[in-house]
Amino acid sequence: MIKELAIIFIGGGFGSALRYGSQIIINNFAPSQLPHFPWATLAINIAGSFLIGLFYAISARFHIPADIRLLLTTGLCGGFTTFSTFSHEGLELMQNGRITEFALYVTASITLGIAATFAGSWCCRTIL
Repeated sequence: MIKELAIIFIGGGFGSALRYGSQIIINNFAPSQLPHFPWATLAINIAGSFLIGLFYAISARFHIPADIRLLLTTGLCGGFTTFSTFSHEGLELMQNGRITEFALYVTASITLGIAATFAGSWCCRTIL
């Protein structure tokens, strides 16, 4: 149990740092037409969804050890993606009367997140 917690801790720390750096980069390229839209969180959560689909498919196909799977999925992807930030930014959009942007954000996050997870899994099955 301690070993697994340490593995998740390491992956989560790396994922969180990766998220922070990605957020800074993405915010520099965010479209100016929707300046209050949470582009970085949307992009990061979709990328993380793709990665978790890919990591689970790779670990199943190539029999990757459980410790590595924990590091990459629960640790890295868990630290990289963030449901709490998604929830907070959605609430801010609603509270600021940006109902259309809120609806777009929630719909895109869920739909594209699931599609990205499928795509990651599909890439492993098809390409690898």
